[in-house]
Amino acid sequence: MENHYTLEVNGRRHTVEADGATPLLWVLRDSLDLTGTKYGCGIGLCGTCLVHIDGHAEPSCTLTLEEAAGRSIRTIEGLAQQPDHPVFKAWIAHEVSQCGYCQPGMLMAAAAVMDAHPQPTTKQLADAVGAVLCRCGTYPRAAKAVETLATGEDGQ
Repeated sequence: MENHYTLEVNGRRHTVEADGATPLLWVLRDSLDLTGTKYGCGIGLCGTCLVHIDGHAEPSCTLTLEEAAGRSIRTIEGLAQQPDHPVFKAWIAHEVSQCGYCQPGMLMAAAAVMDAHPQPTTKQLADAVGAVLCRCGTYPRAAKAVETLATGEDGQ
């Protein structure tokens, strides 16, 4: 049954008419045209679809529209509104992306840690980023970016 739900996404309010059981991922992509969040596994294990829900990185493929309504949601498009965010600088400096499909999830995972912990440890960042499945194997470059973030260096 379709109902109206109000979502706060990237600081903007949206009213969506959909079944409350619809995964947030599909609402973001299909209803709000925010296609930066990617579909990976559909069961919340790969991390490809991570978004921030009330400041915490959560898989959008297992969170329903009904569960997301009324909460603060930030997608990769919202993070991109801060192009000087340290995660972007570190990712670019270490050329982390290869195919790029998992990168929104990795960036959102790292940003959630950075936002929660002004001086995160390498382990905190590595655990978050390493939980995102990368089929191209960019983990060594991601590890260098994580080290840059943890030490506060500029990565150059």
